Amino acid sequence: AQDVPAVLPDAPSEPPATPAAPAPAAPQDIPAATQSAPAVVHEAPRVSWRLASSFPNESPTLFAGAEDVARYVAEVTDGRFTIEIFPAGDLVQPGQVLEAVQHRVVDCGHTASTRYFDTDPALCFDAAVPFGLNTRQMNAWMNQGEGLALTRVLFDKYGILNFPCGYTGAQMGGWFRGEIKTVDDLRGLKVKAGGFARHVLSRLGATPVDIPAAEAYTALEQGVVDAVAWIGPYDDERLALYKVARNYYFPGWWAGTLQLSLYVNQGAYEELPKPYQTALALACNMASSNMIARYDAGNPDALRRLVSLGAQLKAFPKPVLQACQEASLAAYKELSAKDPMFKKLYDSMMAFRDKQVPWFRMAEGSFDNMVATLGQPGA
Repeated sequence: AQDVPAVLPDAPSEPPATPAAPAPAAPQDIPAATQSAPAVVHEAPRVSWRLASSFPNESPTLFAGAEDVARYVAEVTDGRFTIEIFPAGDLVQPGQVLEAVQHRVVDCGHTASTRYFDTDPALCFDAAVPFGLNTRQMNAWMNQGEGLALTRVLFDKYGILNFPCGYTGAQMGGWFRGEIKTVDDLRGLKVKAGGFARHVLSRLGATPVDIPAAEAYTALEQGVVDAVAWIGPYDDERLALYKVARNYYFPGWWAGTLQLSLYVNQGAYEELPKPYQTALALACNMASSNMIARYDAGNPDALRRLVSLGAQLKAFPKPVLQACQEASLAAYKELSAKDPMFKKLYDSMMAFRDKQVPWFRMAEGSFDNMVATLGQPGA
């Protein structure tokens, strides 16, 4: 048998006290390997862009489109994404914005694609074409139809991403020193006009002349031009053309609206954080809404003022409009035969237009006619 120890420890009279929990170690005492990693917060980067405008700051409604974009982008990003705007001629000439954005002389540009008809006639579908779409229809074709997707394929070869960024609404037909009674009155006429309109007018025997809007008054006064097509009452009023050419014709068959665009260099765009890309797109949408609102609010009163100052409103005779449409259709046919992309854009836009026009005539047109013929309630 084994020896039993002589002394056994006495059983405790009560359970031992629970030892106190050790005090938590101070952070500096915890080995680095066992500390929890803090959440990483990346500060939004600061980005500064330069924007070249095709419009002088003396054309406040058009120029304001770029100002709106810059303001909204800065506000949304708390001032971390800023855009410096250069008016036409300060950094880039009005007709060189596409090239400047393509080669990243500037990061982006605000312009009208009708300026680049001589570069590629298909670019005009991003802005306005004769007997095309009105503002609502253009907005719908671009954002809910095929317009934006097709024009972005076109702009891809220039390394540019295009964003709709402003609408003028339907334009007036311009200021004429003489009357236009027949299509023969267009022959030999020296007209300030741009884009596709210039091409069609030349087919009808007119002589398009390219001069800055700021020189239009002097050109009319001195007979350098016989007519000036600009935009509409709200902008035209500033040029005071009624003093030297009182015949104010309508409609501007070459522009049911003029869509302006923000051209963005693709490389510059891809460098932006995703939230900045979204801010830029939303800013363009806001600029578009603001611009057409300014024109819709300002044109009626401006037209009344122009008439009170002696402007004589005259509609183009229907035979003249028919001749212009026939010349436009002939141009479309020729250009479609030369360029598959032009044809694709033309077919898409006109198919969209032909579906829209009956609806607009029945809904919008009938409502407008009803209000105009019945007068104000209670009258």
